[in-house]
Amino acid sequence: MDIRSRVVHGGDQPRDAMGAVSVPIYATATFAHPGVGESTGFDYSRIENPTRTHLERLLADLEQGVDAVACSTGMAALACVGELFAPGDHIIHSDDLYGGSIRYFRTVMAKNGVTFDAVDTNDIEALRAKIGPTTKAIFVETPTNPMMLVTDIAAVAELAREAGLLLIVDNTFLSPYFQNPIRLGANIVVHSGTKYLGGHNDSLAGYVVVDSQELAERIRAIFGSVGYALGPFDAWLQIRGIKTLALRMEASQSNAITIAGWLRGHPKVRAVHYVGLADHPGIEVTRRQSRGFGSMLSFEVDEEATAIAVLNRVRLLQYAESLGGVESLITYPYTQTHADVPDAERRARGINERLLRVSVGVEAASDLIADLAQALT
Repeated sequence: MDIRSRVVHGGDQPRDAMGAVSVPIYATATFAHPGVGESTGFDYSRIENPTRTHLERLLADLEQGVDAVACSTGMAALACVGELFAPGDHIIHSDDLYGGSIRYFRTVMAKNGVTFDAVDTNDIEALRAKIGPTTKAIFVETPTNPMMLVTDIAAVAELAREAGLLLIVDNTFLSPYFQNPIRLGANIVVHSGTKYLGGHNDSLAGYVVVDSQELAERIRAIFGSVGYALGPFDAWLQIRGIKTLALRMEASQSNAITIAGWLRGHPKVRAVHYVGLADHPGIEVTRRQSRGFGSMLSFEVDEEATAIAVLNRVRLLQYAESLGGVESLITYPYTQTHADVPDAERRARGINERLLRVSVGVEAASDLIADLAQALT
């Protein structure tokens, strides 16, 4: 089935007795047993809930995985994966990465005795050089946040298989509509469902999708024991959002291509980072492993004062954290998403006072450009 149909019908189970087209919200914490030793298949909503189960089957279908769990946030999904590792384990991750992931690695997981190395994960030899006897996994974000760097997932997957490592890919920016890391050799895919999957800036969610039954059992055991579960109402909002994923991703990507081209011609813009630009260093890899370029971009202006002025002057774009909704958002990574990253590291990666990140929404591209034009004057 084409993915445009699967976002609407994927993961479907037989309709309920009333024939509801929209998956019902099972707003219940617990379920009655038909008798001693009998179960309807649902016992307690921390473990399973019919609304969330439908959503999980949908995500497993879209990512072409064996199983998926739906968590309360993207960070909860990352924490669920983090519980697979033990003190003394070592993980290698992309050196350009969402600031929240870096914070989680360096505080919570480091406290638990897990060590990390950051590397350009598109440099296979540099990546190979970091692998040691305690290395257990490689964590890749592609495209990266906020510099839009691209990693060749298949190449890293081959290295991970040779070394007996797990490959974990954060697929938030492209969503399963544009990219399926499991098909390219990843073992685990994580998402912040708050972003493109939900798509309306109205619900928090996170997902873990796995490629094997063995990993599914391990993740399910962690998921149920710790209580990362997404509630039924948010699960319903996510299902509703995913139904329009194809339409939203295509519309926002079209806008992003137009806006990236316009920004490159503006006299106050020094650099534009967008995967769909013809001279982006990752465009050929993206064409091989993805079906699109997405709608995230970042750009660097001439000076800090210009960046601050843009944030203060935009009217249609909204100055806010997060991304992936129908509304266009503009973010200041230096003080928002990457505020906890040491300053020297931020600057080394190009995250400075002049960098702005845009999550392009589905508004008319001409209106978004007009808003950026007046903000950049």
